[in-house]
Amino acid sequence: MNIYVLMKRTFDTEEKIAISGGKINEDGAEFIINPYDEYAIEEAIQVRDANGGDVTVISVGSEESEKQLRTALAMGADKAVLINIEDDVENGDQFTTAKILAEYLKDKNADLILGGNVAIDGGSGQVGPRVAELLNIPYVTTITKLEIDGTSVTVTRDVEGDSEVIGTSLPLLVTAQQGLNEPRYPSLPGIMKAKKKPLEELELDDLDLEEDDVEAKTKTIEIYLPAKKEAGKVLAGDLNDQVKELVQLLHTEAKVI
Repeated sequence: MNIYVLMKRTFDTEEKIAISGGKINEDGAEFIINPYDEYAIEEAIQVRDANGGDVTVISVGSEESEKQLRTALAMGADKAVLINIEDDVENGDQFTTAKILAEYLKDKNADLILGGNVAIDGGSGQVGPRVAELLNIPYVTTITKLEIDGTSVTVTRDVEGDSEVIGTSLPLLVTAQQGLNEPRYPSLPGIMKAKKKPLEELELDDLDLEEDDVEAKTKTIEIYLPAKKEAGKVLAGDLNDQVKELVQLLHTEAKVI
């Protein structure tokens, strides 16, 4: 099988995030593989092991993404592709990324394309479906189970706490939800092997794309941290008195009643 994974380099949201000049300050920030993309990488490796073929991980970004691509190779992916747009695209969005990925994939005869359900830095969940639309192939989002039999595919997807089972066929794009699998940690032998695995670097020119072809359709006006929450209040005393005080606070301070 010809399997591709769409991977994004994101900052670690469990680390402290600083805003400077309306943008996230990347100095000192910790960057990782988008966690939902880790599920996609793991599933791709499992599908390859069960059905044969190759797993290629693709990322659109800057040369700094090479570290995360090498991590994916250490997990077990066979090849990696970095489409470096650092010098060509000043401000991109989901359309930009999807257009570039689809242009790369259009002649690759992909059987299965996997990506994360959302990226933890943006959370739009648009790139996967946009790529599928541009390639004119079916897609299923937020999957928690994937079963492949020849070209027939049965997918279980998460729908607001419940599950939906869908029958479809290859070629197919799916986006991974938490619970699909348990991503492996790169082993020492895997890390050593990853150094010798192919990592191809491309630019827009290599895809016959111009900057105008991938111009963003949206514009980020401002990025800011949430307002600090005030300390909560603990009510004490008789229960009836607590209820009266709570109602008064909801009316005078919270102003929700």
